[in-house]
Amino acid sequence: MVGSSGEQESRQKKSYCRLCTAYCALDVEVEAGRVRSVRGDASDPVSGGYSCLKGRQIPHQIHGPQRLRSSLVRRPDGSYEPIASEQALDEIATRIQALIETHGPRSVASFGGTAAFANSATMPVVRAWHRGVGSISNYSTLTIDQPAKIVATARHGVWGGGGHSFASSDVALALGINPIVSGLSMPGGVPGTNPVKTLREATKRGLKLICVDPRRSELARSAHLHLQVRPGEDATLLAGMLRVILRQNLHDADFCRDHADGLAALRRVVTDFTPDYVERRADVPARQMIEAARLFAAGPRGYASSGTGVDMSRHPRLTAHLICCLNTICGRHNRVGERIANPGVLSLPVPRPAQAIPPQLLPPILSWGEGPESRFRGLGGSFHEMPSATLAEEIDTPGDGQIRGLISVGANPCVAMPNPIAMRKAFETLELSVSIDITLSETSRRADYVIAARHALEREDVTEFMDPFYEVPYAHYARAAIESPGDAVEDWEVFIGLARRLGTKIDLPGGSIDVEHPPNKFELLQLIFPATRIALERLREHEGGNVYDELDIVVSEPLPGIEARLQLAPADVDTELRELRAEPIGPQSDGHFTHRLICRRLPHVVNSVGRDFPQSAKHATANPAFVNADDLRELGMSSGELIEIESQNGCILAQAESSDEVRRGVISMAHCFGDDELSRDGVLDHGSNTGLLIATDRDYDPITGMPRQSAIPVRIRAPGE
Repeated sequence: MVGSSGEQESRQKKSYCRLCTAYCALDVEVEAGRVRSVRGDASDPVSGGYSCLKGRQIPHQIHGPQRLRSSLVRRPDGSYEPIASEQALDEIATRIQALIETHGPRSVASFGGTAAFANSATMPVVRAWHRGVGSISNYSTLTIDQPAKIVATARHGVWGGGGHSFASSDVALALGINPIVSGLSMPGGVPGTNPVKTLREATKRGLKLICVDPRRSELARSAHLHLQVRPGEDATLLAGMLRVILRQNLHDADFCRDHADGLAALRRVVTDFTPDYVERRADVPARQMIEAARLFAAGPRGYASSGTGVDMSRHPRLTAHLICCLNTICGRHNRVGERIANPGVLSLPVPRPAQAIPPQLLPPILSWGEGPESRFRGLGGSFHEMPSATLAEEIDTPGDGQIRGLISVGANPCVAMPNPIAMRKAFETLELSVSIDITLSETSRRADYVIAARHALEREDVTEFMDPFYEVPYAHYARAAIESPGDAVEDWEVFIGLARRLGTKIDLPGGSIDVEHPPNKFELLQLIFPATRIALERLREHEGGNVYDELDIVVSEPLPGIEARLQLAPADVDTELRELRAEPIGPQSDGHFTHRLICRRLPHVVNSVGRDFPQSAKHATANPAFVNADDLRELGMSSGELIEIESQNGCILAQAESSDEVRRGVISMAHCFGDDELSRDGVLDHGSNTGLLIATDRDYDPITGMPRQSAIPVRIRAPGE
């Protein structure tokens, strides 16, 4: 649009942020082909004008000096020079073909990160590309912190009618999650979109929020009841709550009789988790635990959910299963005739019956225990992926099946993975490394080829990843707000280009991609989502986000011929509870490790993105170690000083920050900071990587392979002591 002065006027375009999975709706101000500013879209029915510090700095992410405007190739001297994306794909495909012919399809792997999941087409295409090539070496960030949920779901079972929504709940139990900062919440939990407003309104209507967290997080400060549990003892607390509910007959006996197996066994396996024992082990007052159990059981509607604070801690599978049990014995599942708050706008229009669903009828992503195994520790995959905890070993260890080539898609595994030193060492052994990104990350700087990717505001997208997590049937189809610079491409275009050169197929639910004549983005999404409750054409026609209230889906009668029941106490749950009780209480007996380091989120970054944003860097120390003020005084130290944090597996430097949020004996830090150098100046400028305190081959979940990444036993001291 040109004004009377001849200058190009600014225009407002609607889109949504894809930095994190909150997917807040945005008003994007565009002028002369550039994003001038972004702000929350006040007209959006879900996010309601909310935006965060990260999202408002998107113009810097798009137009800043760090942005890649062409693809790069590494030369023998280690320097990079520009290369056309088509030429890069020619060379990459030739090298992949050679790897497959010499070492087999498994030698070629991919790793998808947060940015890959934010592109609604990328991960479906990546998975299909792997099937076409015949490679099982498909990895992503999902298996860094979330596999416990899949295992628990698989062995407990899924209720066809879904669980109670947050909006309809009288009580909510949130364990190890802080959606006010993290921007993500599981179904039934506090929504991550505009969470402060949502929580304030829920509290006004009478919601009772119970928060379980070792620190007084932003969510905990808003809770009716905060249980400041000892790190890693969430399963202990839950077993105690289950015991109280069952012994006092506060459970939904009719629902358990009709739909669940193992109630008597569950009573038996939690018998020893008395209030006094829970108080000693979890360091939560017995009266407070009992109050939480009674409050949650009283409902009458509610839901318990968890986040990475639990999933990355000790006994994640057991904890996730006990959460499932808590919801089931209290009957927190929708019954016949009840409205499903969000049946999923992009989901298949299948019945939602009031019954347990057999595993064979569940979506493949909810399966576990099937498919190929890793070469290490007998570990299998989840989400139909291989376990990320073994990726460095799969690359670095010779033998049949060794990974020789890796494509990182919107990912930064060199800082995101546990034990990043092993990951960086593994990169040195790769025969081919490709990174698809919008900037040179720690991983990109180690790649042979860096493919310049389009930014989210430079492409079409639909809110696919969050579709099942919204509280209402909401969807947002966003058009590109601006054109992409130079030779940038979408992530999925790389894999279609490689398939064309390799002569392999990409089969999607709606049919095969014609790799000789690739589809545009909308056509591709139609192949990925061929049958949805609301047609993609209609979503695309609506400018901005929209709630589709006509999706008035109610829970149906049980389908005939389907026999399944929810499982409360499989044999391995008893085994896991016994193992938990056999562990020492509190600090290790030798007293060497006096503290526990827990994971957290910071408001100015999401994983490794945002560390170079101007306002983020201006207002925040690089990944401080939050330590209880009394602990620091006992050490004779204060905020701003460097401390050493030592675990069984390594040692890092960090800048201490006194905090009354964390209980004594706890240190709270974020992940995805730092790089190779851990000098004092490097720590002050770039932060420390807590992954250096973690080993992937010990203290790990024996089924998923996920190592302990929170509640890590550590000790702190002044540097050099």
